[in-house]
Amino acid sequence: MLDTVVVSIVQMLVFNTDVWWNRSLDTGIRLLLVGVIRDRLLQFISKLQFALTVLLTSWTEKKQRRKSSTTLITLNVVFFPVVLAFIAVSAVLSSPLLPLFTLPIFLIGFPRPIRSWPGSVGVTASVCSDTVYYKQMVPSLAAALQSALAAGSLGLFLPGSHYLCRFQDRLIWILVIERGFTYCCVNIKGLELQETSCHTAEAHRVDDIFAMAFEREEHAKTLSLNHHFGNILTPCTALPVRLYSDAKNVLSGIIDSHENLKQLKDDFVKVLVWVLVQYFYNKSKTCEKLDKADKDTDESFPINKKAFNNTVERPRSVRDEDSFSVETIEDWTDDSDLFDLEPTGRMRERKEMGPAATAPRMHLSIPGSVEMQSRDGALQKTPLEDKLHRPVVLGLPALDKGKKQEVLRLPSLEFSCSYSELLSIPEEWRTAPIPASKLNEMRQRFPEEWYHFILSQLDFFHLEEKPASLLEDLTKDKALKDLYIHGVLSCCFGLFGLDSTVPAPSHVFRAYTGGIPWSVGLDWLTGKPELFQLALKAFRYTFKLMVDQASLGPVESFKELVNYLEEYENDWYIGLVSDIEWQQAILKEKPYLFSLGHDPNMGVYTGRVLTLQKLLVQVGKLNGDAVRGQWANLSWELLYATNDDEERYSIQAHPVLLRNLTVQAADPPLGYPVYSSEPLHVPLF
Repeated sequence: MLDTVVVSIVQMLVFNTDVWWNRSLDTGIRLLLVGVIRDRLLQFISKLQFALTVLLTSWTEKKQRRKSSTTLITLNVVFFPVVLAFIAVSAVLSSPLLPLFTLPIFLIGFPRPIRSWPGSVGVTASVCSDTVYYKQMVPSLAAALQSALAAGSLGLFLPGSHYLCRFQDRLIWILVIERGFTYCCVNIKGLELQETSCHTAEAHRVDDIFAMAFEREEHAKTLSLNHHFGNILTPCTALPVRLYSDAKNVLSGIIDSHENLKQLKDDFVKVLVWVLVQYFYNKSKTCEKLDKADKDTDESFPINKKAFNNTVERPRSVRDEDSFSVETIEDWTDDSDLFDLEPTGRMRERKEMGPAATAPRMHLSIPGSVEMQSRDGALQKTPLEDKLHRPVVLGLPALDKGKKQEVLRLPSLEFSCSYSELLSIPEEWRTAPIPASKLNEMRQRFPEEWYHFILSQLDFFHLEEKPASLLEDLTKDKALKDLYIHGVLSCCFGLFGLDSTVPAPSHVFRAYTGGIPWSVGLDWLTGKPELFQLALKAFRYTFKLMVDQASLGPVESFKELVNYLEEYENDWYIGLVSDIEWQQAILKEKPYLFSLGHDPNMGVYTGRVLTLQKLLVQVGKLNGDAVRGQWANLSWELLYATNDDEERYSIQAHPVLLRNLTVQAADPPLGYPVYSSEPLHVPLF
């Protein structure tokens, strides 16, 4: 429209029809000529502004002032016509104005495409753990750009324009690659979140510029001057974007409170009971759906599943066969000789039971040993070799001769309710090496009322035929309750041991991160990966519950506690920032995320909470020629001058030119953005 208006005005002012404007040019060529002149004129003004900024800040910015600054300024003033000619030629050629080492020594750079770098857009980036935060917010940011462009909030949105967005510790760089009448194509980059000193200095200046532009309450009654005049960043607007806000808190006074830690240990039992019941309840739903899906197949090929399941047994692994338990301690008493050919004690009883009572084992040969073959070719196992293959328990005290050790015997289970099988715990989950006396002592910690309340909340809607008294029958089933008592107390033994003392904050942190020091109980628990993950999940839920109770007040009823746990299960991811599940939860846009950390410098424990919500992201427009000029110098300095010093002058903080941020936003290997999107097509209408 501007070009058409200019052509119309010139047409009205030129009265002589013999002038070349009227005689040789038609309307299309006139519009094209005016468009080229307008583009080169805007480039000239932009490059002139960039040159004056480099020249003046070499003296006004104290950290940029050098011994040679006075000389360089003098030479630029004396040879100002030459400098102006360089700027004009650079604008005509549409090539970047190159400030040598970002000093006021200007050269004409090699003509470059608008995106400045060869290769496909968005292919390379320095991917790290921070990449996921930008990847999550880009779709919402692209949608917000569409409304801003339609409203004209971003000014002249031309190809080659650069925009900088700021939200908390995130910096987003937007490059306009292509622009049409109804569409535009952009590339969005994300800069690193681990701020260096140079990065921090320029980020603070960006925050000051946006605060002065958008936070007008302090300046509403007074007329204030723009203290950032000449900066290459010009604030434009604030866009609503759906992203994660990041809040970090110090947990001093919470994690080191004796009362909180004592409550944590008691609440862990309740939370673990809830986690186990929900796990097997949801598992029963899945099995019911699979049974319905296979119903037609079962009718076509009838098979007695019950008889089949009874005849097929799960083979026991070598680890299960040779795992440590209290029963194996008796086999290694003082009267046992490793090289004794006659079995003693319990081993003699086992051998007398015959081969039918013991599962077959697979033994590995000892290097250098001689294996004896029978007539049939079968490998003969000698008692000596059998003893060598038995597990050796190291570090255990010798038992007194003739003293009988307490042994935890697993009682046979007989459920009073047939539906208890749906919530049954596997037998190997209750085989922790806990002495019987300790188990009876720990049994008192099991919350029976809480257990009954959880069972009463189950609906079993997925069962087609169920008795009316199903929940009541489950509650009265003592065998099922004993299963959960053994399973829950086994997990408590694995995480806290047999000691009844209150855990220290360091132990809580290690338990949360899964880095507890080795113990017999932990070794047993980690040997059951599925149970270990459930116990770790329950412990993390318990820790989050402790933090919430310290902040919001104690839980007053079972119903309120269930609401907390259901909210953690559905709306939260509670884990570690380093977990792969953390990144997956962000990409799935989980509403809340929580992580526990430790600051070794300050010696404090910290909590980090991410909250998904729609917040305002501040957007400013950058001087495109200033960016292209600094990128041209970066290319020249690294590729031709081979100056790759990480502390070189040209990448130090420059709050006016935003030099360090501009270098980061360049494509690898010269720059190092942590995220770079593929070309995004943004419709304008």
